[in-house]
Amino acid sequence: MYIIIKEILDRIFSALFFVLLLPIFLFVCLLLAIANNGAVFFLQPRPGKNEKIFKIIKFKTMNDKKDRNGQLLPDADRLTYLGRFVRATSIDEIPQLINILKGDMSFVGPRPLLVSYLPLYNERQRKRHLVKPGITGWAQINGRNAISWEQKFEYDVWYVDRISPSLDIKILLLTLLKVIRKEGVNQKENITMEAFKGSDNL
Repeated sequence: MYIIIKEILDRIFSALFFVLLLPIFLFVCLLLAIANNGAVFFLQPRPGKNEKIFKIIKFKTMNDKKDRNGQLLPDADRLTYLGRFVRATSIDEIPQLINILKGDMSFVGPRPLLVSYLPLYNERQRKRHLVKPGITGWAQINGRNAISWEQKFEYDVWYVDRISPSLDIKILLLTLLKVIRKEGVNQKENITMEAFKGSDNL
C-alpha cells in the first residue's frame, strides 16, 4: 500500500519542486550552454525497477575532450569549473525531477547505476532493482561515493527490505544535511567512483 502512496507523492512533489526550482534550472541551463558549447544535459540509459531501462537526465558537468587516440580524457580532466560547483551543490540532480514525473524514479531508492553492471550483480545485490531507483538513498547518506561497492549494495538491499514512510523521511532529512555539508561527494581523491567490476562472492 505504501508503494502506491509513495508513487503518488513522488509525482506531486516532483512537480511542485520543479516549478519552485525552475528559475535555478533555467539559469544553470544558460550557464552550461555557454560553458559546454550548447550542451546542457547528460542522458544515459540506466536500469530501473525490475531492471527496466530508462534514460536518466542530469546536468552535463563534463566536457567531451579526447586524447590523440580519440578516447575521452579521464573524468578529472573533463570536469569543468562550473561542473565541479554544480556537482558539489547537487544541482546536477535537479533534472531528475523529470524522471520522477515520468515514473522512472523516486525521490528515495537505490541510485540507478550503469546498465553494464547488471550481469555483475549476485542474487542479493540484484534485489536493489525490486524498487524504483532514487535521487537519494540509504547508501547516499551512509557514505555515498566514499564507501565500497559491496557496502553500497548492502545498504541498498537493507533499504529494499525495510522500505517505509518513516525511513524515507529520515533519508530525505539526512540527505539535506549531507548536501549542506557537501559530504561524500567524491571517493577519496577521485572525481567519480571507480567502476564496479563484480564482487568476489558472485
